[in-house]
Amino acid sequence: MKQATLHQLKVFEAAARHGSFTRAAEELFLTQPSVSMQVKQLGKAVGMPLFEQVGKKLYLTEAGQELLVTCRDVFERLAQFEMTVADLKGMKQGQLRLSAITTAKYVIPRLLGPFCQRYPGVEVSLNVMNHEGLLDRLNQNLDDLYILSNPPESKDISCQPFLENPLVVLAPTNHPLAKEKNIPIERLNGEPFIMREPGSGTRSAVQELFDQKEVDVRVRLDLGSNEAIKQAIAGGFGISVLSRHTLALEGSMKRLTILDVQHFPIRRYWHVIYPAGKQLSVVAQTFFDYLLNEGRKVAQETADFKITD
Repeated sequence: MKQATLHQLKVFEAAARHGSFTRAAEELFLTQPSVSMQVKQLGKAVGMPLFEQVGKKLYLTEAGQELLVTCRDVFERLAQFEMTVADLKGMKQGQLRLSAITTAKYVIPRLLGPFCQRYPGVEVSLNVMNHEGLLDRLNQNLDDLYILSNPPESKDISCQPFLENPLVVLAPTNHPLAKEKNIPIERLNGEPFIMREPGSGTRSAVQELFDQKEVDVRVRLDLGSNEAIKQAIAGGFGISVLSRHTLALEGSMKRLTILDVQHFPIRRYWHVIYPAGKQLSVVAQTFFDYLLNEGRKVAQETADFKITD
């Protein structure tokens, strides 16, 4: 391994992550033969093959799997070293890798803006995905921090709430209940309803409340997109329950209204999590502290509604 180079390790990691020499070449701006050659030379340095090819697909050998774990550990330690040196120089610079649940896209960019203005040397990589995809990245330790509203119950993660995520009942502005106050939740019985897709944290919270209160809505649609749900509501297709934050950028749309229904809003929170025992980089720790200490204030200032306890 003394003959292996850092460049070869980066090429190998990209090929392993994509499962393709071609896609690794595209990411690294190299030719496919160059990637293949670098991986072959690295395999010779290791003394064992790193990939096996079945048809057109690449699969890691046992040695390749072990090397991939080592590569990511090396890259993370180097990144921490670079950011520690920058911190010693009085600067905050480096890379911040985040993964966020789909619904957090209404919140996280508003929080990142002021943070990046304060620390212009920080480069942010933000991955937005569903709950299952985020947990998969968490299990592989691919990012610094993970943002979601329904964290797993595990002793293997560190978890902190940082911002309210209230779930409210949304309806078109011409809905018969739009101007009523303190509406009994039983009035929702039989209402045409648009649900988030199965497995959604929002859907689970809504269904739990409806089961407790013996409310039976008439589900007309299952949709995996908040934007699609809002359009369906505005079109008169039914009512739904979504995060209040999904309306933060509605602006002049004004086709939706929040129904004043008893037991709503459902109180939930955004959480920031990372693997327990993981040593956060200087930049990641700075952003983590920023979320806990300033997240609520910044979100309030950049939203067009008031967050209340």
